[in-house]
Amino acid sequence: MLEILPNFHPIFVHFTVALFSVATALFIVILLAQKKLPEKLKEQFWIVAHWNLWLAAGITLITVLAGHHAYNTVAHDGPSHAAMTDHRNWAIIAFILIISVASWAVYLNQKKHKLNPVFIGILLVTQAVLLSTAWRGGELVYRYGLGVLSLPTIEISTRDHHADVAHDAHDIKPSTMPTNNNMYDETPHDH
Repeated sequence: MLEILPNFHPIFVHFTVALFSVATALFIVILLAQKKLPEKLKEQFWIVAHWNLWLAAGITLITVLAGHHAYNTVAHDGPSHAAMTDHRNWAIIAFILIISVASWAVYLNQKKHKLNPVFIGILLVTQAVLLSTAWRGGELVYRYGLGVLSLPTIEISTRDHHADVAHDAHDIKPSTMPTNNNMYDETPHDH
């Protein structure tokens, strides 16, 4: 498995998005159902929401460091470099917001303060920025092909009754992608 990964950023980023999203959802449930939830359940939601948020903040630090490594090592061209820079800029904003809201949550937890709509609003803004960052990261992979092995070029056999699927192994030819798009190319380049 490790030989197909140019770096660990794609692994860590999924934890950031999942943990922060769960924390946001739980905080919203706590706020909206404060009067309807039994006290014990509300306390459990409070603990789980905080731990998800704090774990998200911790893993986000690792995600950002791995992203910085990816930014400087994944082979790319001019258009994909511009897209990587846009993704990086959004990631910096998301990181600052996540760390800020996690710090605020520490304060709320220590002082036993109740949730307020301002905290939830900032959580939602942070969630939107995080998802926008993730979208841009997905585009780097699926639109620009960064960090992935090249796919084979598929030729359709004349006996194939489906226009878009090759059924036999001999119908698939290796990609003719130039070697300068090799994801393992770690030659130095200017940013």
